[in-house]
Amino acid sequence: MEKKQEMDLVVLTKVLKLAAPYKALFIMCFLLAIIMAPISNVRPFLISKMVDNHIFNMDLPGLQKMAIIYLVFVFVNVFIRYVFIYYSSVLGQSIIKDLRVKVFNHLTKLKLRYFDQTPIGKITTRTISDVQAINEVFTQGVLTMAADIMGIFAVLGFMLYTSWRLTLICVITLPILILATYIFKEKVKAVFQKVRNEIANMNAFLNEQLSGMQVVQMFNAEKQEAQKFKDINRKYTEANLNAIEYYAIFFPVVELISSLGLALVVWWGSKGIWEHNVSVGAFVAFPMYLNMLFRPVRMLADKLNTLQMGLVAADRVFNVVDNDETISDLGIHASEKIEGKVEFENVWFAYDEENFVLKDVSFRLAPGETMAIVGSTGSGKTTIINILNRFYETQKGQIKIDDVDIKKYNLDNLRKHLSMVLQDVFLFDGTVFENIALRDSNISREKVIEASKTIGAHPFIERLPDGYDFKITERGSNLSMGQKQLISFIRALVFDPDILILDEATSSIDSETESIIQYAIEKLIQKRTSIIIAHRLSTIKHADNILVLDSGRVLEQGNHETLLTRTDGAYNKLYEKQFEQAMDY
Repeated sequence: MEKKQEMDLVVLTKVLKLAAPYKALFIMCFLLAIIMAPISNVRPFLISKMVDNHIFNMDLPGLQKMAIIYLVFVFVNVFIRYVFIYYSSVLGQSIIKDLRVKVFNHLTKLKLRYFDQTPIGKITTRTISDVQAINEVFTQGVLTMAADIMGIFAVLGFMLYTSWRLTLICVITLPILILATYIFKEKVKAVFQKVRNEIANMNAFLNEQLSGMQVVQMFNAEKQEAQKFKDINRKYTEANLNAIEYYAIFFPVVELISSLGLALVVWWGSKGIWEHNVSVGAFVAFPMYLNMLFRPVRMLADKLNTLQMGLVAADRVFNVVDNDETISDLGIHASEKIEGKVEFENVWFAYDEENFVLKDVSFRLAPGETMAIVGSTGSGKTTIINILNRFYETQKGQIKIDDVDIKKYNLDNLRKHLSMVLQDVFLFDGTVFENIALRDSNISREKVIEASKTIGAHPFIERLPDGYDFKITERGSNLSMGQKQLISFIRALVFDPDILILDEATSSIDSETESIIQYAIEKLIQKRTSIIIAHRLSTIKHADNILVLDSGRVLEQGNHETLLTRTDGAYNKLYEKQFEQAMDY
């Protein structure tokens, strides 16, 4: 328990530190909370004075004066409460606005391994829902709780000043209310934690299913997936119903305790009036005092849960922000232009630090040369380009570009010199131009059109409605595979890379589109170092060097003619197999 409280205190401290850029706003809200405490609770005191000093004394002018004072306090209270609610919300929204940007920027720097191991739905929950919950720490948590606690002390002060006897009667029921509040808080806290876990599971499931809807429908798996969703939805609903059940029990119990307190005040107050030790004004004011005392105590339970849930959400968000699985960017080497020499020296790599995908891989690629990488699925072809881009870190060996270890390069500078065209093209929701330029202000429309013309894609884009301003839907669902591949190819070219990487870039397109891209490839590889991964060996005949991989090891290296002369070689067997398949077709 103590360890949990210490952890909550640490998380709360970190949350409050988020308010540092808005220190003046935080202090102002806190001061407003202090000012509200007496002003919000002075009204019963004024009413007791109006009854005792003016109504019973038939003092109409004095009563009018007190009524004006009462109204002034009411309007001042309304104004201060408005300012407090508004600016505490401004504070919360400002903090989570900055935090969302911080979380997103940090996510873009994490290793791809993090995204391999973490469902996207859960990451979305952390970035949106959990960050939003932190807003409640300020709007419904720390500041409002401070206002309520100070309000309780202010009420007790007015009550003691008005009648200490009635105050003692009122506080008799207070321990019962505090105990009920504590039990409610603990029960609801556990339920709310489950609610947040279940909604994270639901987000993860929905994201996965919606992304893979084509597969679901293709294999008639709608009923099975609907049943899975039904189970997840049932668990989420049950968690919410459990919370509702506790609320349904708590609030009637509070009403019962409040009614008991009121009954004691009426009984003891009536007796006090008969015995002349309690004034009529105090008797009239104390039911109002009782409500002002019990209301914040009752609401504190809810606000404590809100605070607790905000801290739970904050802890999850901080786990993302504090995640150090980032690609180290300590390199200071930067070049405006590189020659494009690539060298792998005894490179070993494993995604999980144990099962090596690449085993002692070595090769050299001279500036301006083209190297093709072939091999069966899982041989490590794509892994080579992933570690060349430093999406993952190698465990052993060294990778150099222009004789400089890539870890010594500034990461932005390193990736500035490389462009990739992947087999699985990802397009964003936006225009054709935005998807090519990726909203880089340094890339003009003229440069995009020039690159498009270079590979022969300009006529296809011009035929689209609105041309380069054609709106692409999510993941490019309103374009064909060939069209998406062409846009991806232009995207790679427009950044004018010194090293061009093509990962199965022509494997999923028709022969006409392939001929366009093949022409562009042949034209482009004359200018820059190129690495081509391809299943179709016919597309890499003219490569300067061909690397044959199997189970993460290099079996052969050489050009097309040299490798074919090795009758028992792996490349020769692959080539003959593809030739036979083409003849059969």
